[in-house]
Amino acid sequence: MAKIKGTVIVDKERCKGCEVCVVSCPCQVLKLSSEVNGKGYHFSYMENPEACTGCASCAIICPDSCITVYRQKMA
Repeated sequence: MAKIKGTVIVDKERCKGCEVCVVSCPCQVLKLSSEVNGKGYHFSYMENPEACTGCASCAIICPDSCITVYRQKMA
């Protein structure tokens, strides 16, 4: 059976750093950055990308729809 690898893309300028995606991730992939975006918010990013399964929990729960999740089958 093929393993699914996920990739999370966060629109850094739209993210307000509410941390809801970080808490909702079952694989502890996301974390808030120490950097800030143009609005002064700490944005989320993939700290642990190899653990992402592409479940899209983060994208579903994001109140600002600034997360896109891509899934890819790995051989």
